[in-house]
Amino acid sequence: MPKTVADVMSHNPVVVKPETPLQEAIKILAERRISGLPVVDNDGKLLGIISETDLMWQETGVTPPAYIMFLDSVIYLQNPAVYERDLHKALGQTVGEVMSKNPVTVSPEKSVKQAAQLMHDRNVHRLPVLDDEGQVIGILTRGDIIRAMATS
Repeated sequence: MPKTVADVMSHNPVVVKPETPLQEAIKILAERRISGLPVVDNDGKLLGIISETDLMWQETGVTPPAYIMFLDSVIYLQNPAVYERDLHKALGQTVGEVMSKNPVTVSPEKSVKQAAQLMHDRNVHRLPVLDDEGQVIGILTRGDIIRAMATS
């Protein structure tokens, strides 16, 4: 019988709130040796996710988009909205300012194969697992899937 997400996910994951200071989230990630944290509201509903990728902007900074001047007009060669988003992440001081909104999620009854396909298709490393009310009940990582493969 195929394993479900509920069978292999990490239950009761560590979560943070949007107002959590960024340094506190960084400390949690480092101490627990995890690469991402679900961000929830006071009711436990998922708002976003903060990952190592989101935090890299803090260290690397942001390069302004390339542009050319033509007849006193600025023509951006890259989307300036992406630059603004990345700049906001680089300057953020709380989890809510840096987190990725609308993360890809999965329900606990999905098969591990379906979850793995979703992770591959959407190029994500972790999936928050939500119950019917939208509350975070677990998290599924690529490592969880590999461990499930090893035991089957």
